[in-house]
Amino acid sequence: MSQQDRPEDAASANPDFSENTDHRRHHSAQVVDGPGKAASRAMLRAVGFNDDDFKKPQVGIASTWSRVTPCNSHINVLADAASDGADAAGGKGVVFNTITISDGIANGTEGMKYSMASREIIADSIEAVAGCEGFDGVVAIGGCDKNMPGCMIGLARLNRPSLFVYGGTIQPGAGHTDIVSVFEAMGAYSQGNMSRIEVKQIEETAIPGPGSCGGMYTANTMASAIEAMGMSLPNSSAQDAVSQTKQDDSRAAGEAVLELLELDIKPSDIMTREAFENAITVVIALGGSTNAVLHLLAIANTIGVELSLDDFTEIGKRVPVLADLRPSGHYMMSELVAVGGIQPMMKMLLDAGLLHGDCLTVTGKTLAENLAGVAPYPVDQAIIKPLDAPVKATSHLRVLYGNLAPEGAVAKITGKEGTRFTGKARVFDSEEEAQARINDLTVVAGDVLVIRYEGPKGGPGMREMLTPTSAIMGRGLGDQVALITDGRFSGGSHGFVVGHITPEAFVGGPIGLVEDGDQITIDAENDVMTVHIDDAEMQRRRAAWKRPAPRYTRGTLAKYARTVSSASKGAVTDLPEALDDGID
Repeated sequence: MSQQDRPEDAASANPDFSENTDHRRHHSAQVVDGPGKAASRAMLRAVGFNDDDFKKPQVGIASTWSRVTPCNSHINVLADAASDGADAAGGKGVVFNTITISDGIANGTEGMKYSMASREIIADSIEAVAGCEGFDGVVAIGGCDKNMPGCMIGLARLNRPSLFVYGGTIQPGAGHTDIVSVFEAMGAYSQGNMSRIEVKQIEETAIPGPGSCGGMYTANTMASAIEAMGMSLPNSSAQDAVSQTKQDDSRAAGEAVLELLELDIKPSDIMTREAFENAITVVIALGGSTNAVLHLLAIANTIGVELSLDDFTEIGKRVPVLADLRPSGHYMMSELVAVGGIQPMMKMLLDAGLLHGDCLTVTGKTLAENLAGVAPYPVDQAIIKPLDAPVKATSHLRVLYGNLAPEGAVAKITGKEGTRFTGKARVFDSEEEAQARINDLTVVAGDVLVIRYEGPKGGPGMREMLTPTSAIMGRGLGDQVALITDGRFSGGSHGFVVGHITPEAFVGGPIGLVEDGDQITIDAENDVMTVHIDDAEMQRRRAAWKRPAPRYTRGTLAKYARTVSSASKGAVTDLPEALDDGID
């Protein structure tokens, strides 16, 4: 076409060429506006865009759907609902997928080492897709342990108007069972207290369909923390996975992103220091998983909020445990859903001055405004205790220090297993070694099991010890055997357990110097963990210690080991100092 044949005003002739003046389209305009983006538009037309769609804010819907695990097997339906909500509110929803893995399936195997690495892969993929495609806003939908914090880290990195949707909780299995019932049945079988037929009956009925594991395990803990932080719509954490309520929540999330875009509210406006304090408060009140410590530290680190292990201790001094929920309690999340979810409990905490009510949320309102009309629990419910008669007066999450954990460790002590334990070390350099000795009855009352070289770098991947802790419980030794590790625990673990020990053994931490027969004391009243050997002996052992060879030298786990930070910093992989601290 010659110069004289070209229209004088291409912008008026083709709206695709017009200059963008809509602040909501800051990112997508760079991808689809103007004559130079014809190729981009051509590609998008092939996936369903039309002329009008190019003028709308684009909302990426990050779906963690897969048939890998029941936690996520229904999320495709929720992703479509969120996309429909974005479309109805004047945007253009674009669904894309990221991975998920199943802790429940991989537990006790080498494959479990990919679990924590998957959190980083999920965050990386959400950041990569949204950053590349120019999405103006994002809805992330997660339903399992690592994809939930992975989604949140991805949203924090992008810092575009966005929110999180929880996939929802599973229904109880027959006889009030769940996945932990199966693990503990396996332990009972090894002790001779249950037959193979009985184990199979539990196996066949404990997981009745889609949804996240049913107690206050990691998924339900993180969903509650994210809601308390203000990054999901009110009550998103307390809905059944397969329900019209959860589909409505997903659709409403798609609509809410357009309002966040209009108001230019970003995650950094919501995820403030006070918002993280609210999340920690709710996790403690619910008796939530130790994994929340790891994940909240990681999310805070990503969004640029100062948060440390000691903050959990300080908040825990004033916040009681109120929920009688599994694994240490009786009830399941679906039963809490039936009586109102976590919103009435949050209203109790707010009225008692234990929450920051002025924190902004994804509704565009403050937390206090969201809770203003919330009704109290039914008078006959027994799941959430009153503030003046709690399950435990202070936090169950204890951060321990001492000569075994100079940089801290995280214990989950409800009080049912006691608050102090002294015993003799029985040392294992892998989870498999420990599991074999539990099953063959070598482990006996009075032992302190030391499972090391399972930290973020040493494992690598920081496996969770649900299989050994469940075997201990199944053998009836929950208050007679302690287990300490530089790995971590499932939200379903209970008993006298201490994880996240830092520094980990692989980088020369004292846990790598413990020997069989050493006396160890875990004191959850004074928050101290001690191996009873003198400094001279500790120095002798340190001088003789040699770092073992890395277990992986290529691939995902090798990359993870080279870049991951300490568990005390959330085990993130993009700290500048972590990138400089590779494995020789």
